[in-house]
Order: sequence, then C-alpha cells, then structure tokens
Amino acid sequence: MARHFLVVLCIFVGFVPRLSPADELRWGFGPADGMPYAQVSDHVLLGGFIQRLGERISKDLSIQVRFVETPNKRIEESLKNGRIHLICNSNPEWMLDASAYHWSPPLFEEEDALLQHRDSPPINNLGDLRGKVLGTSLGFAYSMPMMEAFATGAIARKDVRDLGTRLNLLSHKRLDAVIDMRRALAFELARHPDAPLVFSPWVVERYPLYCAYGGGLPVAAERLDAVLRKLHDSGELDALLQDEQRRGTPQER
Repeated sequence: MARHFLVVLCIFVGFVPRLSPADELRWGFGPADGMPYAQVSDHVLLGGFIQRLGERISKDLSIQVRFVETPNKRIEESLKNGRIHLICNSNPEWMLDASAYHWSPPLFEEEDALLQHRDSPPINNLGDLRGKVLGTSLGFAYSMPMMEAFATGAIARKDVRDLGTRLNLLSHKRLDAVIDMRRALAFELARHPDAPLVFSPWVVERYPLYCAYGGGLPVAAERLDAVLRKLHDSGELDALLQDEQRRGTPQER
C-alpha cells in the first residue's frame, strides 16, 4: 500500500503546476523601516504590517508573494529593472522619477516626528534645530525645508542605519534629536518605557503613504488598486496597522 501511495503521489506531484518567477509578486521592503511596518532579521522579513498586507494581497489575488529587501537608495532602480514589482510605505515626493510608476490609492496617513532627550529644551520648529545634530535614516528624504537645512549645513545630518542605534545615541546625548515616522518612534518608546526620551511638540511633516508599482506587475494594476481600496474602506488596513503597533507594548511581547 505504501509503495502504491508513493507512486500515485509522484504522479500527482508531476502534474502540479510550478510557479515561475513570472507568477510571483515581488514585494520590496525597506530594512530600515522598522516596526510596526517591518520586522527584519538577517535581511529576511519576519513580520510587521508589510508582511501581513502582502499575505492578505496574496490570498485575495491568488498569487504568490515574495518579499525582497530593498534599501532606500535602490528602490527606483529595483522597480525599473523588475527586481521588485512594488513597494509600499512610499510617497511620490520621495521619488526622483515618480511619474514612471503607477501609484496605488492612499493607504493611510503618517507624519515625521522628532524624539529628543527629556533633559533638552523642547524643539518647536526648524529654527530650534539649527546648529544641532539630527539622527536620520540612511537614504531617507525629508521635508524640503529640512533637506535645505542639511544642504547648507544649518543642521548636521547623521545617518544611522537602524532606529535602535539612533535612539541609543540619543539616550546618551550623542545626538540632539532623532527624526522618523511617528508610529515607528512610538513603537520603540513603548518597548523601552524607561528610555529618557520624549516626543518634540513639533510635527515636521504630514503625508499620505502609497504603494508604488513598477513595470512587469504579474497582475493588473487596477486589480491591485481595487483590493487595496477595499481593505482601506473596510477599515482592515487600519486594523492590521493597529495590531502591529500594539506589539510594541510590554503585555503584547
């Protein structure tokens, strides 16, 4: 019986269609995005909102999704050469050639915020940062006034690859402030409630986040748009994001 089963199994497996690279959706993720967006270890996406969204898209569109680590400086190159088909948590203003890509409906709103040491005077505006060192993410673009201040040297930009290292430097006053997405900063503060860090009252910039699609998308862009719009309108996108945000609190870890 066992031998007959193996023969039948081998015949069955021989008829199972194998997915080719053209049948998979290659989904880029930024190694520096951090939670609640991306949990990354050894260049592999292990969890976070991006993974859960990709898995949901995979189910709804009946397509295999493969997550591909994509540093910020390689996003546009990767979208154009087909290394990845799409990347989310993006915005047209951050792209040099934004018109080259198809942009999804907006997913949700985010904002750039600052963390500072609790012993430091509040940073209320760009002027309060002049002459100071700001911890930034490698390859990230920020608001136009902020980028101009970096270019003129009015504010010293200190690129650090991961948020955890930046916050450690800030805790030891080796940086004057750290800029990042508010949700990512809030996630880390929740994980480290004893850190001597507080939010600045200044909201640097608010913006919507989208998915950018490159060429060679294995599904019609309109189908992908429709699924994302449905998830947004039903509140499921927000629910996924809030679930991942709560993982930063001690009781959820």
